Amino acid sequence: VQLQASGGGLVQTGGSLTLSCVFSGRTFSSIVMGWFRQRPGKEREFVAAVTWNAGRTFYADSVKGRFAISRDSAKNTVYLQMNSLEPEDTAVYSCGSSENRDEYYYRLVYTYDFWGQGTQVTVSS
Repeated sequence: VQLQASGGGLVQTGGSLTLSCVFSGRTFSSIVMGWFRQRPGKEREFVAAVTWNAGRTFYADSVKGRFAISRDSAKNTVYLQMNSLEPEDTAVYSCGSSENRDEYYYRLVYTYDFWGQGTQVTVSS
């Protein structure tokens, strides 16, 4: 599975961005798609995930109500709509895919087998 993330950039506090993650390869085996981020000096952390078939969504508390994850099956693409951005959202955002069917593990980095390169999101104050 190959993943390609894009859509990052520089935005002011309160602004919005939409990230995209296009994937190819063994797409039938991708059960869940997740977005993670790594802030400066911090470890990679869970942001959001969506199950490919049912479209169930999961969010970190820090982004709930501000971010929305969605998928487009026809385009093999997962989106992360980010609204009301804050300087604390500044990070490198990466997308991952997993065949794991147990939602208990969706928030864990090691659950994901394949990763795309990151895309930088910078929120200025």
